[in-house]
Parts: sequence; C-alpha cells; structure tokens
Amino acid sequence: MSEALHLLAAKAGLQIDWEDAGGQQRCVSDGSLRQVLAALGYPAEGEREIAESLARCESDAADCRFVSGDAGQPVALPNNWNADRAEIILEGGETLEVQIERTASGSRLIAPRQIGYHRLVTDGREWTLAVAPPQCLGPAELAPRARPWGTSVQVPSLRDERQGAFGDFGSLVPVAQGLAQAGADALAISPVHALFPADASRFSPYAPSSRLFLNILFGDPALVGEPVAPAEQSELIDWATAIPRRMTELRRAYENCGDAVRARVAAWRAEQGEELERHAIFDTLFARFFPDGASGWQAWPAEYRDPASDEVARFAAEHRGEVDFYIFAQWLAAASLDAAQDAARAGGMAIGLIADLAVGMDGGGSHAWSRREDLLEGLSIGAPPDPLGPQGQDWGLTGFSPRALKRTGFAGFIATLRAALDHAGGVRIDHVLGLNRLWVVPHSEPSAQGAYLRYPLDDMLRILAIESHRAGAIVIGEDLGTVPEGLRPRLTGRNVLGMRVLWFERGKDGGFVPPRQWPVKAAAMTGTHDTVTVAGWWRGRDIDWNRKLGRHDPGQSEAQEREARGEDRAKLWSALSASGAATGPQPEPLEQAKVVDAAARHVAQATCELAIVPLEDIAGVVEQPNLPGTTDEHPNWRRRMPADTGLLLRQPDIAARLHAIDRIRQ
Repeated sequence: MSEALHLLAAKAGLQIDWEDAGGQQRCVSDGSLRQVLAALGYPAEGEREIAESLARCESDAADCRFVSGDAGQPVALPNNWNADRAEIILEGGETLEVQIERTASGSRLIAPRQIGYHRLVTDGREWTLAVAPPQCLGPAELAPRARPWGTSVQVPSLRDERQGAFGDFGSLVPVAQGLAQAGADALAISPVHALFPADASRFSPYAPSSRLFLNILFGDPALVGEPVAPAEQSELIDWATAIPRRMTELRRAYENCGDAVRARVAAWRAEQGEELERHAIFDTLFARFFPDGASGWQAWPAEYRDPASDEVARFAAEHRGEVDFYIFAQWLAAASLDAAQDAARAGGMAIGLIADLAVGMDGGGSHAWSRREDLLEGLSIGAPPDPLGPQGQDWGLTGFSPRALKRTGFAGFIATLRAALDHAGGVRIDHVLGLNRLWVVPHSEPSAQGAYLRYPLDDMLRILAIESHRAGAIVIGEDLGTVPEGLRPRLTGRNVLGMRVLWFERGKDGGFVPPRQWPVKAAAMTGTHDTVTVAGWWRGRDIDWNRKLGRHDPGQSEAQEREARGEDRAKLWSALSASGAATGPQPEPLEQAKVVDAAARHVAQATCELAIVPLEDIAGVVEQPNLPGTTDEHPNWRRRMPADTGLLLRQPDIAARLHAIDRIRQ
C-alpha cells in the first residue's frame, strides 16, 4: 500500500523526498502524507480510498483548462489531446487556425506572437492559452541609467509634518519627492494589503485579510479635505489607540465629502465590480461579529458564512451605510496610493513604488470568505525544521491551491498580481520560493508533520512576465533561505530579480563576498525588514534581543557570542576597506556612523541591476522593524523613524549618504 500511497502523493504534487537546510536528505512519513492528502481532498487511509483518490486526481488533471507557452514557441498540450486542428481566438478578437503537431512526447502547437490570455478551441472544448514574452521587464528597460537605486520603507514607520499617529500613503509623498530629488528611481514599500480594521490587534502587514484590496488605515483623509489630527509622537506606534482614532477620521471624511467625491467613488465602485462589494460586506460583517469573539468568518452564524446567501444580501441591504463607508475607504486608500506613485514619477523616478506581495493570507479573512475555492483548506503554510527553527514554522496563513489555480485559469493569482501592480512600477514577491513549492502543515499538527507541495512554476512565471509587461513593472523575488536546486536559474531566465543581502553574501571562510562579484540579475541590499540594521549589527543589538528573549544558541555563552561578533566586525571592515567604501582604522562598536556610510557605499558598488538601501540604514537606525519568530516579545511593525522624512533627508550626514549612493550607481 505504501507504493500506491507514494504514487498518489506524487500525482497530488507532494514532494516525498527533500533536502533540508543542512543538506541532509529527508523523507516525509506515510502518516504525514495521509494527513496532507486528506486536506487536499484525496483521502488515503486504505487501498480503496487511495484508488478512488488516484482516479479523482487524474480526473482533476484532465479537467484543467489552462495551457501556457512563450510567444512563437512550441506549447505542450494536455495528455488527453486528440484533435489535429484548433482555433486560437486572440484577446483582440482575431481568430487563428492552427495545426497540431504530434511528437514522441505528445501533442503541441506553435504559440502566436501576440502575448496575452487567448482562447484555444477545438471540438466544442475550450482552454485558456497564456502566451508570454520571454522575460519580465527589468530595471534597464525602465530606468535611463545603467544601475538604478532606491530605498525601502515601512509605511507606518514614516513621520511627516502632519504628525499623525503612524505613517500612511500621504506620508509616502514627501519620501518619494525627497528621494527622487536625490537621484533614486525606486521606493519599495512594505505590504499594504487589506487587514481587519475592526481588530486593532492585527497590524502585521504579512497576515492580510485579502491581497486584492488595500489597508484602509493608510488612506489619507486630507485628500478629501479632512486633515489628520496630530497625535503624540513616540518611538513606538500604539495601534490599540491609533487604529480606532484613524477609523473615526475616515468616517468623518466619508460623512463630510462632497458630491464631486461621491461621484468619483461611485464611478470607481462600478469599475471594481462584485469583488469590491463582497470585501466591503465582509468588513461590515466582521465589525458586527468581532465584539462577540469571532476572529474570522468561520465563527460567524452559519447563515453568514456563504457570501452568496440570501441572509448576507439582506444584511448588506440593512447595513448599506456601513458597506458604502468601507467602499469609500477603499477608494480613498487607492487614490492616496496613486498620489504617492504620481509624486514619485513626477519627481523623476523611473520605477517609482515597488509593492510587496505577502506570501499568503489569513484563512479567516475576506479572500477566504469570498473565494474559498481558490485556497488551501485544512492546511497552513510555513517552513520545515531548520537550524533557525528546529521545530519548523507554521505561519498560520493559507495560500492558493495548485489544483484550484489550474481549474480557474489562475484567475486568483492574476487578480492578486494586478492588485499589487495597480499603483506601482514593480512588485517584490515575498518567499518567491512559493511559486515552486510551499511547506504545508495540517491544522493542529506540528510543523514537522508537513510536506512540500509543488506549484505550477512554469505557468506562474509566464503569467508574471505577461503582467510585468502589461503594467510596465519590474519583478523582484525574495529568494532567501533554503532555495531548491535549479530555481534561481529559472527565475533569472525570466528576469525575476533575486535579493542579495549584505549579511548573507559570505564565502565558505566566513568572509564577505566583494560586491562586484554579486550577480547582475538581483537587487543588492544592506538588509531587509527581517534583518538587523547595519548600526544595530555593529553594536550587537541583535545579540541583546536574542539573549533577552532566549533565542540564542544554548551551547554558546554570551561572551563567546560577542567575541565572535568582534571577529565578524573585523571581517566586515576588511571587506568595506577592500572595496574602497571604508578608510582608516576600524571603529569601535558604539561608533557606527562610519560603518553605516561605508556599508551603503559598499552595496552601491554591487554589479546588481538594482540597489535598495532600507531607510533604516539610510538614517543609521539601530533597531530593526521586525524580529522573525516573535509576536509581542519584540515591538514588530511598531517602530517609527526618528524624524519627519523631509527633515531627515535634508540632514547633512544623510544627504551625503544618499549623494554617495547616487554617485556610485551612476
């Protein structure tokens, strides 16, 4: 029976044998396979169930109505294809007659040269035929300079002259203007997906309710004449107070906006269609039931769990004012983000905003309620056991079902990409490894009981290329961690830029790799939102936090850890000096300003097509925005920048740092 179980697992897309972060070969247990298969809809407790699930699996594959290929190149057709001729109805309406070629490996046709999503028709059956350009657009195709650069920001961390309780899309405007004036071509922002506005405890940008819509808290009320009330300025955001306060401001803006604004909202609402309506109804329902302890739609009364039910329609009609408010708030967020992108482009940025696409979404959120069939059920995505997480990780998120992607013609994936690119000149895909495989964990089981689930990488890369060209945008993939062999070359082949972070670019001897040896098809960075800042690393602030929270290696004393950091400081300063980014003797641990300067100049020298230096490293901030693996233990997503961005960028030391990056990149 084990052989049949393994056959079923392979056909369902599960990777039975895999290699861990330490290079050791692992094998998923039969018990874990059965649990994951059951959640995927393929029960496998006995020979009969396995046989039935195998038949269902093959039937699901035959029902797929999606094929993809490259413009002008051969396209492999489904195994059950038997026609000799077919029609391709192009997006523009033109019809092409095509001859089917028979080869030893199966049937194929030559794709048209017109990129897009066409219809392939034969014998009364129809498939979507996605025809892609060879690659995504790259920085060189958008930016006039050979090696553009930019910075990255956590939107709520920003300060501006309005002195709000947290940064919003209005706060992005002075950042974009100031950086554009300094010569930057890109401004990467943290995820701005829709969260749960009625729940002030859920402010992590990587656990969204839906990636199809925006976080309404970031809408700028001043855009419709309602000023943001100044709040007490502190180092940390008090979300419990700030979120209800912003919701009050948004409601006031909704009540006071004039007829001209209401007309714009109505026109936009009509363009967005049913998905927007459902999302607004979800937010209204969530606000109704959250005070009763319902943190997701699964805990609502049964009659409200189906978005198409009569009860939901009746509720929406009875609460039309609330639904209208949430739609207004979505419009305001979209208009505010557009204003930031317009400011970036008007200032001279060739790329402008780079959106951040979170890897998944909350299973109790809007997307899971309104498009349940898109997503994995009974499974969470996470990471297998590794040295940083010996027990594995369960992120508590859901993601797209590979079977649903194929069944729906990748509609959810395409819509998600378009939502990310609607207000930006690029997108960073968090955990881009998920386009190839995701570690999935059955609910209520330890993370180690999961398995890798394969995704249709070739199809998804072609969709990325299509959407990149349609939006005129670049694509960056966060390819850090345990990367499957062969994935990076395939991403590079599609011009999906990888990420090369200073801390991770080290040789076998522990020394730092010279930036001129970093790969071209990548974005060079001093750090990310999940890593220690340059100033913090030099001071050993990450060691302080790990010791405080008990996250350190129990086999290493604090003295040994700090001694090792001292050796690493010497290696970093040696590398900075060798690249010409640093001069003079090595600074002391508390003298981080020279190191921050040198690290920025060092990374700017990278041969990578794009360089992105986080605003935290531009400003020499010590604390990092997020400490992975923590929730309340560390103030994740609560830190503010030290000053108003306009004033910050004009400080002599920061202005000089920006000028140095710009000069080197030119």
